[in-house]
Amino acid sequence: MNIAIVTGGSNGIGRATALALGRRGVGVILTYHSHPERAEEVVRAVEANGGARAVALPLDLANRATFEAFGDSVKHELARVWSRETFDYLINNGGVGGPMMLDEMTEEYFDRILETNFKGAVFLTQRLVRSMEDGGAIVNTSSSSKNQSFPGYSVYGSLKAALSSWTRYVAKELAPRRIRVNAVSPGPTHTNFGGGVFDRHPEVIQPLAEQSAFGRIGTPEDVAKVIVNLLSDDFGWVTAQDIEVSGGHLL
Repeated sequence: MNIAIVTGGSNGIGRATALALGRRGVGVILTYHSHPERAEEVVRAVEANGGARAVALPLDLANRATFEAFGDSVKHELARVWSRETFDYLINNGGVGGPMMLDEMTEEYFDRILETNFKGAVFLTQRLVRSMEDGGAIVNTSSSSKNQSFPGYSVYGSLKAALSSWTRYVAKELAPRRIRVNAVSPGPTHTNFGGGVFDRHPEVIQPLAEQSAFGRIGTPEDVAKVIVNLLSDDFGWVTAQDIEVSGGHLL
């Protein structure tokens, strides 16, 4: 059985990815930051819907001092639940968001986006790749905002661009171990990201939907399907790519 680690797996795209992996019989270690009850609900759903085993572990991507201990917890759960020492897939999905205009920007906001969305993924991968099976795969969740200059997203989009660029570099470095590294860049997707902006401001959904080639915004399941397929052997000859998953947003 293959085993995947999904950061930010308690909601949104991470939740949908964990469930999709479980339906394919992939064991899942999912992480959460603030809502253990949501994470445990995902664990139950994975185990009920697909028959795969799942575990939830706490993780603060902005606190790199905890990554060594988190890696030890992963190794413990691998041995306890699956009688293994390694895992196969890593999905760097956890992150924070929300707009802030340049004239309002605070250093605290900048650092929170930087530490969580970019440095967190880089240094967590550095720690976990020690326990990754050769021939495995990594998918990083970037964003189409890296190419689209929406007001208020200068820091978020720029750091997602950094994550997409880093994807290519680390794909080269891990190629000798036959570990593939790719990214997906969702367009507007209806999740609770950014404090649930779509639920708080439903009036923004239709204008964004009209910018899509298919007349709607995305769902977490739309993105999860691409992630799990990128992990599979069907995409075994694909690495260092960033695939936009936006339904032709602003096509």
